[in-house]
Amino acid sequence: MERLRCVVERITYVNEDNGFTVIKTKVKGYSDLVAVVGNMAAVNVGAVLTVFGEWRNDAKHGRQFAVSSWEETLPASIYGIEKYLGSGLIKGVGPKYAGRIVAKFGTDTLQIIEENPDSLIQVEGIGQKRVSMVKKAWQEQKEIKNIMLFLQSHNVSTSIAVKVFKTYGNESIETVKSNPYKLADDIWGVGFKTADSIAMQMGFDKEGYFRCRSGIFFVLSEFSNDGHCYMPQNELIEQAVKMLEIEEPKVTMTLSHLLNEQELWCQEPDKIYLLPLYRSEKGVSRRIGQLLSAPCSGIDIDVETIISKLEETNHIVYDEIQKDAIRKASQSKAMVLTGGPGTGKTTTTKGIIAAFREQGLSILLAAPTGRAAKRLSEMTSLEAKTIHRLLECKPPEGYQRDKNNPLEGDVLIVDESSMIDVVLMYNLLKAVPDAMTVVFVGDCDQLPSVGPGNVLLDIIASGVVPVVKLTRIYRQAQNSQIIMNAHKINRGEYPSLNNGKNSDFFYIEENEPGNIPALIRDLCSKRLPKHYGIAPIGIQVLSPMQRSETGAANLNQILQESLNPNSPCLRRGGTEYRQGDKVLQIKNNYDKEIFNGDIGVISSVNLEDRVLSVNFDGIPIEYDITELDELVLAYATTIHKSQGSEYPVVVIPFTMQHYVMLQRNLLYTGVTRAKKALVLVGSKKAIGFAVRNNAVTKRNTGLVERLMSL
Repeated sequence: MERLRCVVERITYVNEDNGFTVIKTKVKGYSDLVAVVGNMAAVNVGAVLTVFGEWRNDAKHGRQFAVSSWEETLPASIYGIEKYLGSGLIKGVGPKYAGRIVAKFGTDTLQIIEENPDSLIQVEGIGQKRVSMVKKAWQEQKEIKNIMLFLQSHNVSTSIAVKVFKTYGNESIETVKSNPYKLADDIWGVGFKTADSIAMQMGFDKEGYFRCRSGIFFVLSEFSNDGHCYMPQNELIEQAVKMLEIEEPKVTMTLSHLLNEQELWCQEPDKIYLLPLYRSEKGVSRRIGQLLSAPCSGIDIDVETIISKLEETNHIVYDEIQKDAIRKASQSKAMVLTGGPGTGKTTTTKGIIAAFREQGLSILLAAPTGRAAKRLSEMTSLEAKTIHRLLECKPPEGYQRDKNNPLEGDVLIVDESSMIDVVLMYNLLKAVPDAMTVVFVGDCDQLPSVGPGNVLLDIIASGVVPVVKLTRIYRQAQNSQIIMNAHKINRGEYPSLNNGKNSDFFYIEENEPGNIPALIRDLCSKRLPKHYGIAPIGIQVLSPMQRSETGAANLNQILQESLNPNSPCLRRGGTEYRQGDKVLQIKNNYDKEIFNGDIGVISSVNLEDRVLSVNFDGIPIEYDITELDELVLAYATTIHKSQGSEYPVVVIPFTMQHYVMLQRNLLYTGVTRAKKALVLVGSKKAIGFAVRNNAVTKRNTGLVERLMSL
C-alpha cells in the first residue's frame, strides 16, 4: 500500500448515497493535479490529506490514486488555510471573507477561530451577525466531523452525517450505536439499506428484532410508494424473508409482535397496513358517510330558475349534463364532477360556483398543488388555496384545521381531486364540518395520486356519491389536436400524427433512443423558442420515467448545460444548482410551506453563506446547502410529477426504453399537460403499445368496500 500527502484543489464528484468521491489534488513532485478516488465524503477543498491506497489506470479517466483509507490534518500554509476556509466549510465564510480573514491573521487563522473567534470582528466587512454565524458553524462542523470519523468506516455520506447531527445533535453517535435502524425511521433520505449497512458493519445480529422490524417496515413502505394502502400478509412475509435473507419464522414472529403492539394493523383476513394508511382509509370512509347522512343546507329554491338566470346573465347555454351537474351539486352533500379536456369542466364548475353564490353561500376553493390552485383562482376569479394552506399546516404541530377547528364556509370545491392521496384526503375531510357541501372536480382517467390510494376513482366506483361525467367535446375544443388526440388515446385509438400546418400536436419519429437527447436539446434551445416566441424555461420536457437515456435525470443534465451553462452555483453531490435553473421540490417541507411537486426557478446563489433562493410563483424560499437534496432540476420531469400542472409547450420522449411505464393513462396525462403545443418524440411502436395497454396497475385499497358498507 502506498502513501500520498496532498492538498484538495477541487471536488469533482460525490455520490451522496455511498460517499464515493473524486477529488483533484496538488501533490509535491507532480506538475499536474492528481486524481484521487474513494470513500472521502467528509473532505473539503483546501484540506490536507494523507491518503493510503494504490495507483491504477482507469480506461476512461486515466491514472488515479484509489484510496483505501485517509487522514486529514489542518493546513499550515497561508494559501492552504485560505483555500480551506473559502471552500464552503463554514457557513458565512466564502472565498471573499476567507481572503480577508487570512490577510488579517495569517497562519494563526484557524487557532483564532478555534480559541478566540470574537476577534473576527476586527476583519473588514465582518459584523457581529457574521461572527456569530462563524462561531456556530465552526462548532457544528467540528461535531459533524466527529460524527463523520465515527461513520466513515460504515460508508456514510456527508449529507447523511449532517442530517444525523441535525436530528440527534450531540447524541448522534450514541443513537447510531444503540440502534442504527432508527435512522431509517427518523431521517428523510435514509432508507433501510443504508441503516442496514451501518448495522452490519457494527456487528448487529442479522436475525435481531431491530433488523427484522425495520425490514418489515421497509417492505411495506416501498409497497406504499407504488400507491398501495395495504400488502397481503403472505406477500409481505415472502418479500421480507428474501430481502433480509433470514428464516421465515423470525419474520413471522416479528410481524406478530408488531401487530400485537398495534405498530401495524391487520384487516382481516390478511391485509397488512401501515397505521397512518389504515387510519386514513378508514377515516375517509367514515367522514364521507357522516357528510352524506347530515342534512343538506344547499340551495332551497327552484334550481331550474337559478340555471335559467345564470344562462341569461352569462350569455351561455348549458347542455343537459352540465345542468344535471349544477342540480346535483345544489342538492347533494357530496358530489364528483369529472371529464376530460374540452368537455366543459371549467364552464360547469363556474356554473356550480355561480349557483351557490346566487344563494349567498360562502365558498372555499382548493387544489393539491400551488400551480393547480393558481389556475383554479384564475379560472374563477376567486381565491383558491392549496389543501395544505387551507388546512393551515404549521410544523411541528401539523394541520391547525381539523375536527376541533373546522373550516368555515358553506361549500368546498376541490379541483384536481385525482391527485389527492388517502392521507391528504383524510386530513382534508377531518376539517370539513358536517354542514358543509363538498364538490370534488377532477379527471378520473388521469394517473392516480403519487401517494398511496386511488381515492377519486374509489369514490366513483363505490356508487355512494353522486357522479356527473362530462363527455361531449365542445366545438372550440375540436380545433385543438391536443384535445382530440387526448380523447382518442383515452378511447384506445391511435392518435393522429399528421403534423398539419396549423396543428398544436406534432410528432417527430425517432426510433433510436440515443439520438433523442440531442434532438430534445435542439427543440428546447432553438426551434420551439423561435417558433413560439417563448423563453426556453417555459418549455417543459415530460418523460415517462426518471432513468434511461431519455429519462428525466439525463435530460436535465443535457438541458442545463445547453440552457444555463455558466451561472453561479452551489454543488451538492453530482448536481450543480445554478442561478436561473428550473427546480422541482421532491419532499413536503412544512417549515417552508413548499410541497412535493412544486416547481420554481433559482433566483439567487450566495456563495459566501452557501444558500440559494428559489422563486416559487413569486414567493422566494431560501435553501441552505444541506437542504439541496430536496430539490432536483426540472427542465425535464416525469409525467407523474406533472399532474395538476399545465405548460405552454410540452415535449415528451416516448420510446420502448420506457417499456415498463407505457400505459394509456400515462400518455393521456402527459398529452393533457400541454396548452399551446405538444411535441411527441419517439417511436410509433411505443405510442401504439401505450394506447393498447389499458391494464392499469391495480392498487391495493379497501376504500370501495368500506364506502359500500356505509
